[in-house]
Amino acid sequence: MSEVRLQFVGCGDAFSSGGRFQTCFHLDGADEPLLIDCGATSLTALKRAGIDPSAIGFVAITHLHGDHFGGLPWLILDGQFSGRTKPLVIAGPPGTEERLRRTFEALYPGAAGADRRFSTTVAELPERQPATVGPAIVTPYQVRHGSGAPPYALRVEYGGKVIAYSGDTEWTDSLIEVSDGADLFVCECNFLHSRVPFHLDWSTLSTQRERLTCKRLVLTHMSDEMLARAAGIGVDTASDGAVIAV
Repeated sequence: MSEVRLQFVGCGDAFSSGGRFQTCFHLDGADEPLLIDCGATSLTALKRAGIDPSAIGFVAITHLHGDHFGGLPWLILDGQFSGRTKPLVIAGPPGTEERLRRTFEALYPGAAGADRRFSTTVAELPERQPATVGPAIVTPYQVRHGSGAPPYALRVEYGGKVIAYSGDTEWTDSLIEVSDGADLFVCECNFLHSRVPFHLDWSTLSTQRERLTCKRLVLTHMSDEMLARAAGIGVDTASDGAVIAV
């Protein structure tokens, strides 16, 4: 069995705090790679990381905010103009297909329906139902984050490992379920002490830490407040380009 690796192509928040790219994780080590989220800066981040966007056949999306799914039009257009032939499958919450169409139309009017040498398919994931997304089994758990569509945390079975990702959310016991026994749990922690609706802070997360049975916890999606203090909290934190062997 090949080693499963997760690369933080981007791990920043919506405002690119610390100069970081928006959320985009690249999983490899199984039959083919899987992208988890594709924020608006992701095409640039993928190319900077030396990852061929046309080699990505599957993308799993947690929720429909621009810093998590807004890079999809550029991923598709890059394939169109680079001669891509590999089909692209995007899996996300209910509403993904329509939101993607409207976003595409806003950015590049008329481009959404252009003829391309590859197919683009959108699969919408029902909550708590495992779904095959290329090389992975993805199970979504609804969390608490206002995004105009159901927001998900994702439990991803890939290459014999389990990787859980919180998406964006305030504390909910769904995080205990999605990360139960996971080899890796990547969890947003936007703030240190500030209590902001729909996001997690370290003060809250630390009080819940013993309830999380994941083998490894890594924090992501950090604001400037959190980045300034992250080195002193005693928990692993993400950085752009970092690779974790799962």
